[in-house]
Amino acid sequence: MIRQCTILFGCLALGELIVFLTGIKLPSSIIGMLLLTLFLKLGWIKLQWVQGMSDFLVANIGFFFVPPGVALMLYFDIITAEILPILTATVVSTVLVLFVTGWVHQLIRKIK
Repeated sequence: MIRQCTILFGCLALGELIVFLTGIKLPSSIIGMLLLTLFLKLGWIKLQWVQGMSDFLVANIGFFFVPPGVALMLYFDIITAEILPILTATVVSTVLVLFVTGWVHQLIRKIK
């Protein structure tokens, strides 16, 4: 358990360090996840070393969405006033993602 936490938080800390040193405009948590994926692919970290903590975090992921969901209630008046642009952006971006994903999939299938 200690090793699992150390590895996960170590990757997060490396992501923080990279953002601090380079000024990259990416969240350090994303960089940390990419580093963890890289370390797993390279074999520097074994999957068994982080499996337990990862399973626990994924099983309880819903709890991580409660604070942002509650915080949204602070901005309910703004959301209500801007509901049409929000819904438009959501629908358009969803349709675009579906079309682009399908197009890329078809393109990759033709190449193979």
